[in-house]
Amino acid sequence: MELGLEGRAALVTAASKGLGRGAAYALAREGANVLICGRDEARLRAAVDEAPIGAGRIEGVVADVTDPDAPARLVAETVARFGSIDVLVANAGGPPKARALDVDDAGLAAALNANLQTSIRLALAAVPHMRAAGWGRICFITSNAVKQPIPDLAYSNVARTGLWAWTKTAAPDLIDDGITVNLVCPGLHATDRVTQLGHTGRLGDPGDFGRVVAFLCSAPAGYVSGAALQIDGAATLGLL
Repeated sequence: MELGLEGRAALVTAASKGLGRGAAYALAREGANVLICGRDEARLRAAVDEAPIGAGRIEGVVADVTDPDAPARLVAETVARFGSIDVLVANAGGPPKARALDVDDAGLAAALNANLQTSIRLALAAVPHMRAAGWGRICFITSNAVKQPIPDLAYSNVARTGLWAWTKTAAPDLIDDGITVNLVCPGLHATDRVTQLGHTGRLGDPGDFGRVVAFLCSAPAGYVSGAALQIDGAATLGLL
């Protein structure tokens, strides 16, 4: 299938490893030019050096996307390097474990900043450029906790469902401008994050995950907006 991403400009945050890296590589294989960011310079350099050859190019910039000033800078850098920003894949590291009655103000503030406000800041910075072009794709990497809260990840549950509510509110305001906004809701994949949380057993492939993201960011997916797509190997049991 032709995804219509050849020559498009994309920003994928927190993409030096894991699911963000999988998404960035998938977009580049489809011909998009991709700016990625990460906090660790050595890991970021490795992600750029190991990028797929023969398609779109991948460039990296060291940045902590959760810094409130970083989203606007990263969008501006994407436009400066590639001439536009057509695709935004917003990603950030998840918060630590906590059950609902163990949360505190500091932990909630950190989770909301990283997994709600950061994505909104990125979208708000990118949308004016997309509106001017009459085309855009926004994809938030969240968690299947959006569909089925995870008992020991209360911080994540709260922040990510807040982003889901914002997305559902924003999608009708953007669709007539040719801009879609969706969530991808991963379950367990073979990433450092999953290892840190102590999970074992059957895991998804970050590369396959990235290809799903690339489709949602494609031209054929222009009528898919306001959706939350779980990619979790049938782990979510709810009907909605």
